[in-house]
Amino acid sequence: MSWLSRAGARLLPAERRDWAEAVWAEAQEVPPGWPRLAWRAGGVRLISREAQMVRRTGTLLLFTAATGAAAWSAWPGSAVSDAAAVRADVIVLVVLLAGMPLLSRWLLGPPANRMARWLRAGCYAAILAMLPARAATQLFLGTVPRGGHDLHIFHLFQGAGVPGTVTADASLKVLLLLIGACGLAIILALTARRTPVAPATLAIGAGAGLVLGVAVYAMDPLGISKYVTAPWLRGTMIDTVPAGRAQYLVALAWIMLFGAPLAAGLLAGRRSHVPGTLEQVTVARAWQGLAAGLISGGVGALFVTVAGTGTTALLIKSAWVRDLLYHGQHLTASAVYGREIFASQNVGGYGAALLVFPVIGFVMGLAGAGVANGQATPRPDGGRPPGPPGPPGPEPQPDPPDGRRLADAGADQDRLPGRHEVGDGDEDHQGPPGLVGAGLGRLP
Repeated sequence: MSWLSRAGARLLPAERRDWAEAVWAEAQEVPPGWPRLAWRAGGVRLISREAQMVRRTGTLLLFTAATGAAAWSAWPGSAVSDAAAVRADVIVLVVLLAGMPLLSRWLLGPPANRMARWLRAGCYAAILAMLPARAATQLFLGTVPRGGHDLHIFHLFQGAGVPGTVTADASLKVLLLLIGACGLAIILALTARRTPVAPATLAIGAGAGLVLGVAVYAMDPLGISKYVTAPWLRGTMIDTVPAGRAQYLVALAWIMLFGAPLAAGLLAGRRSHVPGTLEQVTVARAWQGLAAGLISGGVGALFVTVAGTGTTALLIKSAWVRDLLYHGQHLTASAVYGREIFASQNVGGYGAALLVFPVIGFVMGLAGAGVANGQATPRPDGGRPPGPPGPPGPEPQPDPPDGRRLADAGADQDRLPGRHEVGDGDEDHQGPPGLVGAGLGRLP
């Protein structure tokens, strides 16, 4: 039972663990049998009443249920070729989701604040929602039609394949898993307690990332390629340079790709108020801006990946979604299959977004923090805001000739101003006579 007591004590706050261990240790003083069991049951009941333990237990149960549902829905019914690769993909991703937070807690501590917990929960929910959608697109893309026009279209997009079989591309899956693991590690590190990222920085970065993700998703909801994949825009799957409304949406997406992390870094840097020297404050602003830009790029890439992969999976599975996306377009069955396989193939482009967007966010967030530092750096004039000039200050006195000392104003009020003072060893020098000396010279 000692391992059970240690596990229960770890669920409590640090200031309450000694109390839990004492309650459990006193059970040895109780007579064995039912009295000791009743004592331990009472201790378990008291420990379970702790609010933090209830919250952690609820979070664990919710995560377990969501992970199980996502894995069950993504689990293919057959273990042939690509289905086996999809199963391995699901298992590895679930292990990463369960193990990386424990490693992060051990190295960097638990989540720092409520905003950090919300950001982690949102990222986990997005990844779990992507599991079944990703499995559906992978299985559809790897299934070779048995013949007809669909087989010709498959050969056109995917190359050669044996009709009726399922192909697999393990290298791409491994690459996507590595990219996802790195992104998850960055999110866990930036939200940990030992990482000095302010809650406002997390909120600013997440908000900017959502705006970026919505802008890119509106342009490419069915995969990322050189074409605009939005069915509701003119030029979709036709022109590499879109016309009409699409060109404005493409321009907006590019502006948001660089502008969202830049704005996030600027706002996070300006909101950073850290006491210290000028160098310490500059470094703190740079770190907050960098973190905000990195989070905005990661959140934007994750949003467009989850939303785009889910839309593509619904396009494959749901006739209602197909009619909604291609409303008013009379498409043959072969044309629909071509759109579906084209979208499934372009889902791999979201992996490039998961890699490129955080890098752009890193650079632009650091640039935004640099702008914030430039605006907050004191100017040579003392940092006064521009405005009408005030009264002029006292002008500096000129250096006296020959190294002599000028008389200070009000220094010797018992003497007349302008009287030349003769110091020791300066008897031979006769300065200009004062008024008193001039009056005495005229006396008989």
